[in-house]
Amino acid sequence: MKTLNRKAFTMMELIFVIVVIGILSAIAIPKLAVTRDDAVVTKARATVSALRSAIATERQKRILRGNFTAVDGETAVGLLQYGLDSGWSRSTDTFTFTGPGSTSCSFEVDNNRLTKKSGCRVSGMGDL
Repeated sequence: MKTLNRKAFTMMELIFVIVVIGILSAIAIPKLAVTRDDAVVTKARATVSALRSAIATERQKRILRGNFTAVDGETAVGLLQYGLDSGWSRSTDTFTFTGPGSTSCSFEVDNNRLTKKSGCRVSGMGDL
């Protein structure tokens, strides 16, 4: 008589693996959400830097041409190669970034400079 040699996982082994996967995913998913928020804020910081650089460059070009008029918000947004992404809005000379958790930070073009207005609640943008 031939005996069948079956190899398989026991129910306890399967439950143990499922529990371990559940614990790992409970740790990993919140970390991924925080990483995404950090990426959004980093992109916004890059946009602020690009705007500041574009304003300074345009100001220097105007001075070399003998034109001393100030750069405004309309001109500044037109200087960006890729424009503003969906997290940004503009109203005349004011640029507002809406970040993670519906927090916001506003910047104003005034006297050829992009300055942060008070009341910025976006974590990671306080030093701009």
